Amino acid sequence: MVKITIIGYGNVAQHLIHAFQQQSDVVIEQVYSRNYEDGNRIDSSLNFTSNWDDLVPTDLFIIAVSDDAIAEVSLHFPLKNQLVVHTSGSVSLEQISNHNRRGVFYPLQTFTKGKNVDFSQIPICIETEFSADLEILKKLAQVISEKTHIINSQQRRALHVAAVYVNNFVNHLYQIGNEICIENQIPFSILQSLIKETASKIETLSPVEAQTGPAKRNDQQTIESHLDFLEPNKMQRNIYKLLTESIQSNGKEL
Repeated sequence: MVKITIIGYGNVAQHLIHAFQQQSDVVIEQVYSRNYEDGNRIDSSLNFTSNWDDLVPTDLFIIAVSDDAIAEVSLHFPLKNQLVVHTSGSVSLEQISNHNRRGVFYPLQTFTKGKNVDFSQIPICIETEFSADLEILKKLAQVISEKTHIINSQQRRALHVAAVYVNNFVNHLYQIGNEICIENQIPFSILQSLIKETASKIETLSPVEAQTGPAKRNDQQTIESHLDFLEPNKMQRNIYKLLTESIQSNGKEL
């Protein structure tokens, strides 16, 4: 049995709470939130507080707030020598006050309010200062996920950058594709089969092996036709040109 307290009640915190509530091996002792009344209205089964002095010692405290608030929240935390972790992919372990034993519990996934996720398939990246604390995080991660990875701060920073490329940037490209469809009276849903096949291919192929398209084929006639089509929208044209050049150089520095 692992007893935990969640600091924060935003997007990531709510998804974690939902995952932990499904497990008999985890007890959520408290949830600290500045807007605890909103939390009580959403889930009255949880023990909410907005007073730092109400926090009591437990096995683990998880700071699940925005990246730029982690250090400040850590300074307000009143207890000493507790295991305190954050959930960020880009913030170092050292951002947590050294008054406590520090760690990271980073679920590598995109979270959207109202969209449930299967935590059993989400990689949980963990890091601690002490081996005994690492065992606590391993135990907690394995309760909700089949994929646990010991990742240090430098590796996690690199992983987060890679995640921005394959998730945030790719989704923005979906947005651009959607805009082009709307402007030309085409339903974006036509592209969904292509999107699914593109994603599924990298389960068995490397991204290099899966790459197709005019840039891969060096089909200059098609590339020039596309650039001509995109001429009215300089931003879209520049993105297309840069990505084409990157594919043709196989990702090497341009």
